[in-house]
Amino acid sequence: MANKIFYNEILTDHNLHPGNKHDIPGANMVLEGVNPSCGDDIILKLRVKDGVIEDGGFIGDGCAISQASADIMLDLIIGKTEQEARHLAELFLRMIKGKVTDEEMEELEEAGVLKDISHMPARVKCAVLGWHTMEEMLNGESEAVTTEEKGGGREHDQSEDTSSHR
Repeated sequence: MANKIFYNEILTDHNLHPGNKHDIPGANMVLEGVNPSCGDDIILKLRVKDGVIEDGGFIGDGCAISQASADIMLDLIIGKTEQEARHLAELFLRMIKGKVTDEEMEELEEAGVLKDISHMPARVKCAVLGWHTMEEMLNGESEAVTTEEKGGGREHDQSEDTSSHR
């Protein structure tokens, strides 16, 4: 029961007080991620220099799990190299499938609270949206990422009005 309370506290805090939900001036990597099954829609923005993620943020709307997971992810990857961020994404996605070691769980820090989301299949797509978006962005994908299928959207630059991007 204590783990469930801890899980709820972390998700609630990141959802109500997201430290990374804001625009990033000078972002040089921008990609939209969409979860059409529940309406989650984020635009992930990173400022990467010399292979290091110097800053990041997201804008958009979605359920508490998608918003909290994106915020937690950004806390974890800012200051890391692109390679380290890809590694963390791979660990997170394996964690959701129940295929990580205890040592790997430690690398995920707060993101580890989402490990039991696999017991709620409808919520898995919410939890992985930011992670998939970041992974696709770092791998050079130019279309928006959906958790239903690849593609189906478009990349955004900073000059677009994100309130009417559909």
